[in-house]
Amino acid sequence: MGIYLNPGYTGFEEIRRDTYVDKTGLIAYMNSLIGKPKPLVSFSRPRRFGKSFDANMICAYYDRGCDSRFLFEDLKISQDDSFEQHLNKYNVISFDATGFIAAAKDNKNSIPDEIQKSILKELRETFPDCLNDEEKNLGRALYSVVANGHDKFVFVIDEWDALFREFKYDEQQQKDYILLLRSIFKNKDLTSRTIAAAYMTGILPIKKYGTESALSDFKEYTMTKPGRLAEYVGFTENEVRSLCNDNQVNFEDLRTWYDGYSFSRIKHVYSPNSVMNALQEGEIQNYWTQTETFESLKEYIGMDYDGLKSAIVEMLGGGRVSIKISTFQNDFTSFHNKNDVLTLLVHLGYLSYDSTKREAYIPNLEVAEAFEDAVSGKEWADASVALISELKPVEKSIST
Repeated sequence: MGIYLNPGYTGFEEIRRDTYVDKTGLIAYMNSLIGKPKPLVSFSRPRRFGKSFDANMICAYYDRGCDSRFLFEDLKISQDDSFEQHLNKYNVISFDATGFIAAAKDNKNSIPDEIQKSILKELRETFPDCLNDEEKNLGRALYSVVANGHDKFVFVIDEWDALFREFKYDEQQQKDYILLLRSIFKNKDLTSRTIAAAYMTGILPIKKYGTESALSDFKEYTMTKPGRLAEYVGFTENEVRSLCNDNQVNFEDLRTWYDGYSFSRIKHVYSPNSVMNALQEGEIQNYWTQTETFESLKEYIGMDYDGLKSAIVEMLGGGRVSIKISTFQNDFTSFHNKNDVLTLLVHLGYLSYDSTKREAYIPNLEVAEAFEDAVSGKEWADASVALISELKPVEKSIST
């Protein structure tokens, strides 16, 4: 068991010890891609929407270095035809990019280099018959391992976009990082022979350069286009109702505050962090501000783009605004108009997006309160935000 190579099931085991909403249907979808031309998935969501939980789940399922059957045999995936075929059958490489960023800030090292060196080190230790100290390229190293008779790899990358968030203006680091990912996932000669599947998650979708994705071989699911993975974005209404029944609390209390994200396939989606905190604390209140500070929201909505302020005011009053999402470059610096800012707010979870009408709106009262805090300064003195206060119920204990 390593840090990055075959990390085991400990992370998912800890999750199972607490209240767990079964999202293992996501594994069944990943299994359906294995053996097909593009078994690479990028699934982006806001903070506290269960990204790391799913990453730990996927690691535990595929990791050949452990026996994780006991964690899954009572869950939905155990009833799927693919369960036995892929359970603990692959070498898993898993990393959270935020860990490398913390080290890089202290040592001023190249993040892509550190990622590659760290994984190569564990590969050499585990497969000494396949690799020597001279191999510096991760893609070639993976091929050498598989070519020598070992199992293919499943990659699980959590917070993939952390570099774009923390090093917003370091374009060289960003480009080197993309080149590293391309060397693993976009090498026609090596990728199909070495990678069984990949699951990548973060807040932002994959970086675009112009109109093209930097990693075009990935199937992308996002807050604007969740597609068939919409039910895994957060908690569905049925899942929240079930949690309320199990905890003997009034579902309507939670619905009033936390419902509001909606997609073409799933009409009611809740932030898992907010729901679980409300149930655990026994109190309806704003848990969103514990996830994202209103200062970051204030920065974005204060940008000087024509029409941005009026759009925010319209949504503060309960309205919707039309937005064009196609020009957003999936980073925190390449803004060209109000549409780019509003699209970022969708990916951050501050807004919900109706793909049918191509409109954005504030999803619920919890997030509306974050907006209310962000527009409290004098520059927003003319904004009519009274409707939020009129509509918003006071914080309260959950009724049984």
